[in-house]
Parts: sequence; C-alpha cells; structure tokens
Amino acid sequence: MSALTGLTLASAVEGLRKRDFSAREIAQAHLDAIAAARSLNAYVLETPERALEMAAVCDERLARGEGGPLEGAPIGIKDLFCTRGVRSTAGSKILGNFIPTYESTVTANLWRDGAVMLGKLNMDEFAMGSSNETSAFGPVINPWRSTGSNRALAPGGSSGGSASAVAADIALAATATDTGGSIRQPASLTGTVGVKPTYGRCSRWGVVAFASSLDQAGPIAKSVADAALLLKSMSGHDPKDSTSIPAEVPDFPAFVGKSVKGLRIGVPKEYRVDGMPAEIDALWTRGVEWLREAGCEIVEVSLPHTKYALPAYYIIAPAEASSNLARYDGMRYGLRVEGPSLADVYQLTRAAGFGDEVKRRVLIGAYVLSAGYYDAYYLKALKVRRRIADDFEQAFGKVDALLTPTAPSAAFGLGEGSGDPIAMYLNDIFTVTVNLAGLPGISVPGGLDAKGLPLGLQLIGRALDEGTLFSLAGALEKAAAFKARPERWW
Repeated sequence: MSALTGLTLASAVEGLRKRDFSAREIAQAHLDAIAAARSLNAYVLETPERALEMAAVCDERLARGEGGPLEGAPIGIKDLFCTRGVRSTAGSKILGNFIPTYESTVTANLWRDGAVMLGKLNMDEFAMGSSNETSAFGPVINPWRSTGSNRALAPGGSSGGSASAVAADIALAATATDTGGSIRQPASLTGTVGVKPTYGRCSRWGVVAFASSLDQAGPIAKSVADAALLLKSMSGHDPKDSTSIPAEVPDFPAFVGKSVKGLRIGVPKEYRVDGMPAEIDALWTRGVEWLREAGCEIVEVSLPHTKYALPAYYIIAPAEASSNLARYDGMRYGLRVEGPSLADVYQLTRAAGFGDEVKRRVLIGAYVLSAGYYDAYYLKALKVRRRIADDFEQAFGKVDALLTPTAPSAAFGLGEGSGDPIAMYLNDIFTVTVNLAGLPGISVPGGLDAKGLPLGLQLIGRALDEGTLFSLAGALEKAAAFKARPERWW
C-alpha cells in the first residue's frame, strides 16, 4: 500500500498544493490499491482512465498555481449519484447499463472544485438496506475483522461501499446518502466520520430518488476536518431542486477546532433502549464526560415521540419509494422484459429487475397509500413526524446539540440479520428521527468494542447549524483519540 493512500483528504490537498506529489501519482496509488482490494467489493465500477485524465488536468492547474479546494483529490462516488457518461445503477438490475447524459449537482460541484473520480461505489439497492447486502452486485465486505476471527462483516448500509472504501484507504473520502441513517450507521461500523446535513443543504438533483422528503447527500471521510472540507464543496443552493435551501454555505472547516466551552449538550433519555449493549452505553457515558471536560454543560432532555419514529419512518419511506419507483417500467431506460401485453411487460420487468427488499418496500408503500388505508397509516405517520420535529424544537430551546449512540451494535456478520427484515430495520433506531425532522447529524468514531470493532457517537444539531456540530465533533475526535485502523487482510 502506498503512503499516499493513507493520507487524510486535508493533508492530501495540502501536499498537492505544495507539489510534494502530483495528482497523477496519488490517483494512480489509489487505483492500484483499489485493484488490490477487489475482494471488498466496494466499487461496482472503476474509472481509471477518467481518474487519470482528471488528474492530468489538475496537475496543469496546480502547476499554474491555480486549483480549487479539492484540486487533485481522488474520491469515490456512491452509485446513487448520476455521473455523465459513466454507468449509474443505484445498485439495481432494473437500471441495467444506464449511462446518464447529465451530472448530478453534487458531483458537478466536486468536479468544479478539482476532485478526481476513482469510480462508482457499491450500495444497497436504491439505498434500501442497513448492511449493503441488497445490492445487485453482491455485498460489500467491511475491512474490519473481529479479533481472532476471519468472519466477513457487514459495513452497514446503504452507503456500505463508501464507508468500506474510506476505511480501507481506497478513497480519500466518498459521497454518500442518508435517508434513515445510511451515512451515519456505516460510518459507525467502519470507524469513519459520516455527516448527514440539514435536509436541503445538498441538492438532490441527479441523485436517484428513494424517499424524496428524507433523502440527503453527505460525506463519509477519515476525519472530522475531512468531512467538513468535502461537505463544503458538496453543498449549495440549486434552482433545479425545489427542496434546496437558498442559504449561504458556511466555511465548515473553520469550525473544526473551535472551543465548545459553554455549549449545552442534551442527552435524550428515550435513547436508552432495552437490550442496548453495555459497551454502547459505556461509550455514550464516556462521550458525555469528554464533552463535559471540554467545557460543555450536560442536560437531560426528553424526546417523547422517539418510540414512534421507526414505525412512522417505515410507513413514510416505503410510501414515497412506491411512488418514485413507479418510473421503472421497462419503457424508457434500463431493463426491459418482453411480455404479451403492456401490463405483462411492467410486471415481468419489475419482477426481474427489483430485489426482494425493494419489492417488500414498494408493496408496503402501495398498501399504506391505497384507498381505505391512506388515513389510517400514511396520514397518521405524517402527524407523528410533526410531533417528532416538535420534540426536537423544544429540546433545542434548552440545548445546542444532542449526543447519542449512532448504532445499536458494532459491525455484524454478513447474513446475520438479512433473513429478518424487522431486526435489520432496528439498526436505524438512533438515526431515523434526524431524517424525519430534517436535522443535521454526524457520527464520530469513539472507540473499539471487546472484539476490536469500532463504535460511533452521534451528534444531532439544529437545522442549518452544521458548524456547531463540526466544533463538537472535533472536540469528541480529539478526546477519543481514535487512531485504530483495520488490519490489512485483503
């Protein structure tokens, strides 16, 4: 493994500006590392020619003393983002060999700022999953292993490819998306930093839709500073997205390292769930102490509607998915299976193109939106969502941010929960409330469990207050001093 692949995004950008190495050299080092790590199945499509072409342009700019904030930095792109001229599948068979003629706004922003694309990253099909086992391209393998075991572990989902690639040093950082925890949960399971920004902070234009009122793009990176750097480039108002917030993008990296003295941190009592592993609870307690030692005031708060969050989420998200996925009919793009009638073409195409989890959620969504059940399920879930948002609003009248665990466990074995959808859905128990309320959240690695696997802490902030979260996350990162890396076995 080259020393270049072990760099953080921030240090790589600095080294490129100083001309310590070229954009081509660091791109090639990552391409070589990707080729040696194919057993992780993190990438569904490698783009070496594109990467080296982009790196050559970056080197020309850097030689002239020019270049953007990410100039020459090689990153991975979750396969939910449409990339012009590069196959984009959302991890599904139904999109087939779909090659977009347009670029998502988020990736366009990254290329504008000088980032280099290494390839498209594996993910749960249409972002539906918590283990990256629903992908049409097969599961992603977590680079971490339990002490004394060779068992393959899940990296979390749906952004499992992004998290695995960053943890294994085969991307400096990666784009990801979060609908119910799909950035923060895999970050927790792989010892990386993941940020779910405020809903509307990053444009959804050109991102394949799962649940439109919940989906939000964000970064997975090696450090809090790296996540801040990438999010700054990913963010910005986009007139092509009606849900994009017309707000200035703060200088997120400037918040990392700021004093957090005097900030009030809420600890929601409802997040102490039955059956929570003692190690998760102990880490949470340590996180509270770290922030107290940094000068924060700790306040217990109540979010009384938390217990209804998972049921509400698993009504709203499938309902929106059933509407969004109706466009996959075999007529316009992607897979088409011929049949004797138009209805048969629809049915056969969807039967062959969608995986089991996608079919399950589409069926649930169609059911809760159907006549006679719309009021009983969907409208009631929307009312619960409003109450959950109100809970946060009241809490933020007393505190500046909340501290919780990110996930209810460390990384689990492949196949361990895939046969039980309800058990798999419980992986989102600490994360879905943030999406329902449209708030920002960040997961920071806090330590290792008894088996040597990473565990994450989650900070939740006010809408559009990612800056405070980056300051607090920086304080947690410094106190935790998490330096562990997966031992290379691939």
